[in-house]
Amino acid sequence: MKASTFLKKCLVVGSTAFMAVSCSTTQSNQNQSSSTYPNVETILLGNTSDGQPVHLYTLTNKHGLIAKISSYGALLTEMHVPDRDGQLRDVTLGFNELKQYEAGHPYFGATIGRYGNRIANGAFTLNGKSYQLATNNGPNHLHGGVKGFDKNVWQALANETPEGPSVAFSYTSRDGEEGYPGNLEVKVTYTLTHDNELALSYEATTDQDTVLNLTNHAYWNLAGEGSGDILGHQVELMADFFTPVDDNLIPTGEIRSVTGTPLDFTKPTAVGARIALMAGDPGGYDHNFVLRKQAAGKLELAARVHEPNSGRVMEILTTEPGIQFYSGNFLDGSLTGKSGGVYAKRHGFCLETQHFPDSPNKPHFPSVILRPGDHYTQETIHRFSVR
Repeated sequence: MKASTFLKKCLVVGSTAFMAVSCSTTQSNQNQSSSTYPNVETILLGNTSDGQPVHLYTLTNKHGLIAKISSYGALLTEMHVPDRDGQLRDVTLGFNELKQYEAGHPYFGATIGRYGNRIANGAFTLNGKSYQLATNNGPNHLHGGVKGFDKNVWQALANETPEGPSVAFSYTSRDGEEGYPGNLEVKVTYTLTHDNELALSYEATTDQDTVLNLTNHAYWNLAGEGSGDILGHQVELMADFFTPVDDNLIPTGEIRSVTGTPLDFTKPTAVGARIALMAGDPGGYDHNFVLRKQAAGKLELAARVHEPNSGRVMEILTTEPGIQFYSGNFLDGSLTGKSGGVYAKRHGFCLETQHFPDSPNKPHFPSVILRPGDHYTQETIHRFSVR
């Protein structure tokens, strides 16, 4: 089918929890699904300020869980999961309108690249050549720079798999974009499985040596977005060590035991139980934890979070060596979320599966170098349940 072909689509989204019907006329092109699937709904979300169409994909599994993902930033805009009474609620922070995302936000739900987290002074050396990136976080480079992957429109293709509905997003990052070397082809696939998992699969190739650290930056509140702070959430991290940071949140290079520190989440612990001990700026958690790994690249449990009032549980499994726990320290009430409430300090938390911050400048950290002929792969799963 040619890219200019218009389809009149009447999409039916069914589940054990609800049945919704949406009819729309959309253009079949590289920015939207080319076929209609019973558990995938595609709508035009709007156009960017420079006129690019952005589509929103709604995935629904057989149990009624719902994930909504935008082709702008390949970002997760909504994630509806049930509480212990079976009541669905959106548990990820974000906005209703595209213009709100374009106006600027703290990476709500976004796919982050080329490099998630910080690179000191926005600089690194690769094969004896120095590269200077944007310094968009004080003296440091953060989350891909001024216009990272989160601020671009991705190509998208929806699908219905045996595991559940999915949508694959692809993007070409050109040589020199944001200062990074090499033409990079990136793909991230979201699948909402019938086992109540939101699975993210990443792939990438390059034509020059480059550095790469992809992640997703969803902010979670398992009581429901807009419901208040996350200090009562019980967090367990499968990590005995963390990477201490300096005043600019750059790892010092040390790998330190969590034992006897406020960063010990080896047993389920309320976010707020020891957060007052995290003195100074940012006055909370914003640290990379070194995951226990039986083997590099193996999919293993990294974190478990329980919200006692709703009973919701989220487990995170990943192939990555680290996870960044961020307690929403810089949310300040200036942004109004989907349900009309403001997002104040600690109204959401992030658990970003990743390689370590500033790895290009820390040779003893796991390597983030991607070379021609290599095929970058990564998998992260968010598994939802109740108790």
